[in-house]
Amino acid sequence: MVAAREMKLTKPVAWDPSLAQALDIAGVKLEGRCFGAAPAVADTIVLLHEGLGCVELWRDFPQRLAQETGYGVFAYNRQGYGDSTPARLPRPLDYMTREAVDVLPLVLDQIGFKRGILLGHSDGASIAALHAGKIRDPRVYGLILMAPHFFTEPEGLASISAARTAYDSGDLRPRLAKYHANVDNTFRGWNDAWLDPGFVKWNIEDAIASINVPVLAIQGHNDQYGSIAQIDALKHGLQTSFQPVMIDDCGHSPFAEKPRETVSAISEFVAALPNTRQAPAGGDYLD
Repeated sequence: MVAAREMKLTKPVAWDPSLAQALDIAGVKLEGRCFGAAPAVADTIVLLHEGLGCVELWRDFPQRLAQETGYGVFAYNRQGYGDSTPARLPRPLDYMTREAVDVLPLVLDQIGFKRGILLGHSDGASIAALHAGKIRDPRVYGLILMAPHFFTEPEGLASISAARTAYDSGDLRPRLAKYHANVDNTFRGWNDAWLDPGFVKWNIEDAIASINVPVLAIQGHNDQYGSIAQIDALKHGLQTSFQPVMIDDCGHSPFAEKPRETVSAISEFVAALPNTRQAPAGGDYLD
């Protein structure tokens, strides 16, 4: 991961949903895609993927989100994912904090982010919460946290250990290789960090109290990587508006397992936020 002081940004990317985007930050290429309206036309939802995710693994969720909310949507692959530059391994155990503080602000600048919402899933949700709690960027006026993690739990770590077995001796590696150019870099960067003995003590609950924007949290009742205790941490720690949504018969990925319920909850949350800008119907969505 490249520290913020080492990064020099190029001009903002051209917002064109027909093209893949490439953010170049001090030689670190981050691959991305935009959907719907440009930041000059409407506010933007920025998607932050999970520990083994990428732009492609959001599937049709970004398009549906743009259509249902009228927001522009930007999704990108963090370093070590998809076709982005491989990460330096081993990752530091505070890699999510570094991503939130050192990298994400510069990503927002480079895509021409003006106002909007951060939407994170799993690791991405933790990064979004850390950014909101530590940076408090005035352009960000809402958070959507899907299956967030604020501390480790034995059951979650057991599932991550099972993922290592599936990767080493099962079919997980070839399945992930369809989406990540350097699949070993992707998997080891995530899995080795979470299963490091020192990571058991990882805890970012201190960032919650500093979040000063409304929060929507979405979690499946059957999430194998985190329990309702993660949502309770938000409930007890937030000093701002909080809306929890628990989805029945759903595991770790509500956007994929229960897309209708997930998009509906997000649309209702977004519609209730004040002073938002949605794209006009049939308008020109490009800069």
